[in-house]
Amino acid sequence: MSTEQAMKQKPVVTWKGWLALLIMCCMFSGLFTGFEGALKPLNVLDFNTMVGSFGVDADGVNFQGKNGTGARDGFMFTITLVPGCIFAMGFLEVLTRMGCMEAAQVAFTPILKPILGIPGACGLAFINALNSSDIAAVLTKQLYDDGMITDDERSVFVAYQYAGSAPIGNMIGTQAALLPIINLAMGPMILLIIVCKIFGANLLRIYLKMTKKSRTAKEAK
Repeated sequence: MSTEQAMKQKPVVTWKGWLALLIMCCMFSGLFTGFEGALKPLNVLDFNTMVGSFGVDADGVNFQGKNGTGARDGFMFTITLVPGCIFAMGFLEVLTRMGCMEAAQVAFTPILKPILGIPGACGLAFINALNSSDIAAVLTKQLYDDGMITDDERSVFVAYQYAGSAPIGNMIGTQAALLPIINLAMGPMILLIIVCKIFGANLLRIYLKMTKKSRTAKEAK
């Protein structure tokens, strides 16, 4: 089956598929992150909480050590990504068998087609990109390998993902130290990042269309 035929097929979505999509969105979007007080137990539903703090001791020091540089440090950092990626791919495989991909294609096509020009099947990766660029990258590769997106669509989607990658996860994690001295609330900042990501991806989208027209015109001659 060609890429175009796969995209034109109308997916059949069951209630299990919608439930799987809801679970996925809640877990991977960062919705259950940062609760305090009576709502704090809800943090356990977040993907990053489930993965845990592999490689970090009680004092918050990871096994990379301090002031590490070079290939050794990069290799050790890569190891810390393994548990999250393996757990996510296993969990997403279960959700996919429940019909999550079909539900995502129906739910996200009206959103992703206008703003990025990509099919709704990218919805899972789109949600994951808010919280984890690593998982989103794996899902995007899988979409391309399965023939659900074209090479140009993959390029546009990657341009969206890796400019200001994982805005929710990074805002809460690596950038948390700056939040007390920033006057703007976290929500508007994340929204601004997403708007800029969409703008940048569409610049590449326009460029690819222009070069495609140019190539077609040359081939016609």
